[in-house]
Amino acid sequence: MHEAALQAVIVKIEVANHADAFVLFESLNNRGMPLSPVDLIKNHLLAESEKNKIMDVDEAFKHWNDMLTSLGDSYSTQERFLRHYYNAFKSELPEVSNASVATKSNLIRVYEKILEQGLKRVVDSLVAASKIYGRINCVVELDQPTTLDRSFQRLMRAQGAPSYVLLMWLISKQSDLALTDAHIETVVDRLTSFFVRRNLTGYPQTYALAKLFMTTIDTVGDARGHDVVEVVGKRLSTASVSDEEFRTRLMGRIYEENSDVARFVLATLAEDAMTKETHVDLWRQEKNRFVWTIEHILPQGENLPAEWQEMLGGEEVAAQVQEEHKHRLGNLTITAYNSNLGNKSFPEKRDRQDSKGRRIGYRNGLSLNSDLATMESWTPDDIENRTEELAARVIERFPLAVLKQCIDDGVVEFRSGLTSGGKK
Repeated sequence: MHEAALQAVIVKIEVANHADAFVLFESLNNRGMPLSPVDLIKNHLLAESEKNKIMDVDEAFKHWNDMLTSLGDSYSTQERFLRHYYNAFKSELPEVSNASVATKSNLIRVYEKILEQGLKRVVDSLVAASKIYGRINCVVELDQPTTLDRSFQRLMRAQGAPSYVLLMWLISKQSDLALTDAHIETVVDRLTSFFVRRNLTGYPQTYALAKLFMTTIDTVGDARGHDVVEVVGKRLSTASVSDEEFRTRLMGRIYEENSDVARFVLATLAEDAMTKETHVDLWRQEKNRFVWTIEHILPQGENLPAEWQEMLGGEEVAAQVQEEHKHRLGNLTITAYNSNLGNKSFPEKRDRQDSKGRRIGYRNGLSLNSDLATMESWTPDDIENRTEELAARVIERFPLAVLKQCIDDGVVEFRSGLTSGGKK
């Protein structure tokens, strides 16, 4: 490394102004590692500011950094925000030909155009919108999150990022639309329900999501207050699969279909029964891996132990039962001790304790395991019954049907029996 440094050749190139410097930088960089669209948009912003004397480079750079601070360090979040900003506020921005939707492929061209025609206004709007987006995306971990912040967190965990374009627009227009935080929270919860269903069934397809949320913005029109919530709810309900199709998928091999959805619904059902005293962070990670993971009650691995084969009616029958039922919702739970349970027999899993005598099996007090804690065996009928029960709970927990609403002390309730906070 020292020898390479001694052999390096330093070339000094002087240019007339900052704008030319950015152009030169981009040109030279083409010979090395390509700049990301976010980097190129930043360079264009700084160059345009300097060239047109709109603001000096330091001021423009500060605005850009303020935006990135709100969005966090993730490049994918920054790039997604720039797409979502254009898609949300497209009607208020300079027109860009052949760009009905901002995509990864046209993002640079879109921002070159809108910055050339309204740089100061766009930059100020970007900074303001980024603060909203950062909150929706849970960039900062709050000491005392509100119920709305917890709803944002659930939506993020349900992989609902495509809907941030709609939420950013609603919150930025919250006063004009006469929306309370309770209204917003209800919308977030409906979006969570939508994405649980969408991510399990694959409908609507990914390419249709941007258009769905952009046209939902257009559909709001003159609606105000709870009417906005109703408009959004109807759009989501119409675009989603029916309860019958959702139930069919829930009754199938959910772990095989989408293990992330399986984990999310199991964790949510468990969390709903927790109190401040019994709260456990089911989303805690160590070394970028979840501590609490999905546990297959009837083991999914090959070489099923003799105890399981005997319980299920012999080796051949057991293999058939395992193949048919192992990935179904009723055969799944979550545990922080997956490796300790493994392929052990059902009674051993149920009664498992650690070295200090603390229960780490199905009698660990987690509400999700309350039925398992009293079972003596685990048969296909048991899996079927638990699958039916959990599927019914998931459908109730993540409703989409738009029913009569009432506003009571700032909370929007639905006839399903669930409030916007997700509790009965």
